[in-house]
Amino acid sequence: MAQYSSTLDGVFQAVSDPTRRAVLGRLGAGPASIGELAAPFDMALPSFMKHIGYLERSGLIRTRKTGRVRICTLERGTFDLIESWLGEQRSIWEGRTDRLERLVTTGTVDKEIPA
Repeated sequence: MAQYSSTLDGVFQAVSDPTRRAVLGRLGAGPASIGELAAPFDMALPSFMKHIGYLERSGLIRTRKTGRVRICTLERGTFDLIESWLGEQRSIWEGRTDRLERLVTTGTVDKEIPA
């Protein structure tokens, strides 16, 4: 869990904002320019750029400049890390709920080390 700590903290803070979640959702369809990403939002470009910077610092997106246009793409590796962490959490909680189910249905609990 410690291996994920700093990265996950930044990622979950980044996705806590609805604007940033919407940007990530749009980028799920493919790369887009800053202008394309900013169009649906009623905010000044400097304010929108703060969201882009936050997403980039958290490792969720990558930007590159092509001529005068800055293009954003999802950083798939970070999503793989999140998926791995969530898989570990799912495994822990499934084990706990399975033991609870055994306790409720049979009245006994395995002598396992709790997860």
